[in-house]
Amino acid sequence: MTDQSELDRLEAEFTTAIGDALDEATLEDVRIAALGKKGRVSELMKGLGKMTPEERKEMGPKLNGLKDRLNEALAARKSALKEAALEARLATEKVDVTLPVRDSALEQGRIHPLSQVYDEVIAIFADMGFAVEQGPDIETDRYNFTALNFPEGHPAREMHDTFYFEPGEDGSRLLLRTHTSPVQARTMEAGKPPFRFVAPGRTYRCDSDQTHTPQFHQIEGLVIDEETHMGHLKWTLEEFLRAFFEVEGVELRFRPSFFPFTEPSMEVDVRCARLGNEIRIGEGDDWLEILGCGMVHPNVLKNCGVDPEKYQGFAFGMGIDRIAMLKYGIPDLRAFFESDLRWLRHYGFAALDVPTLAGGLSS
Repeated sequence: MTDQSELDRLEAEFTTAIGDALDEATLEDVRIAALGKKGRVSELMKGLGKMTPEERKEMGPKLNGLKDRLNEALAARKSALKEAALEARLATEKVDVTLPVRDSALEQGRIHPLSQVYDEVIAIFADMGFAVEQGPDIETDRYNFTALNFPEGHPAREMHDTFYFEPGEDGSRLLLRTHTSPVQARTMEAGKPPFRFVAPGRTYRCDSDQTHTPQFHQIEGLVIDEETHMGHLKWTLEEFLRAFFEVEGVELRFRPSFFPFTEPSMEVDVRCARLGNEIRIGEGDDWLEILGCGMVHPNVLKNCGVDPEKYQGFAFGMGIDRIAMLKYGIPDLRAFFESDLRWLRHYGFAALDVPTLAGGLSS
């Protein structure tokens, strides 16, 4: 039979271990060692059945008293550890109510300059009576080239300009559209004149440097009716550029050029001033090429089911990325696609700055 001195040593040992426990996991280990199924106190309790009635009457109260005191010590230590943990947490999670309020996600978020310019351009042309048409990024050779009067063997059809997919069973190959002009062909083919719409969207070409990327953005416009002429084209471009660059007026210079889908074809320059790295549109004595345009080629009308003897019109196209760089002073096109939050915070727009002609495009 265990004597009283052994019980005292056992109690002192576990009481010290309980007091030294620095966390609940350590405290649980002490409880198991003392009062678990195979704990030292539990083993002594199991020995009561082998004792005589007199020994059991003497040891029972002693062991039960030891067990109760250890349980009380364990509970007290567990409560103390929980309180200490709560105090530590409160100390680290306290809030300084004198700090300024953080900006909300709506205030911190920024609209990408391309998205902003996309909306600006559409707002201007919508005010001029243009609809907005869309088309697929993956195109057929017919809509991307043939319907637009690109002859067989034209350099633009070659692999160094165009991203082609693997040939199909019939030998035909789909491609990533190289311009948004296929939207013009699809819209004319699906409808009846007159037409007046713009077609913004992504385009793809094998090119990459400071001012070119393999994937970029264009917007093209088309007007087809019985009376439209080049005077209407000139006025449309002047009004668009004046509104987009938010200047009193612009002066344009038309230079002869060649595009398979227009005849005559022209490159358009806008008068500007170059002051260091800054370009100011609508002033100065310099010129900057900004877009291409022309009267729609009769073959294009014929290919799209429009009678070229009765209808005529004009088309124009420009890079959304390019005019965004010119308007907002962005020096490198590649930054548009790098997802740099610092760049976006600098050049981006507030989420609620919706472009309107009445309120100001870039206000």
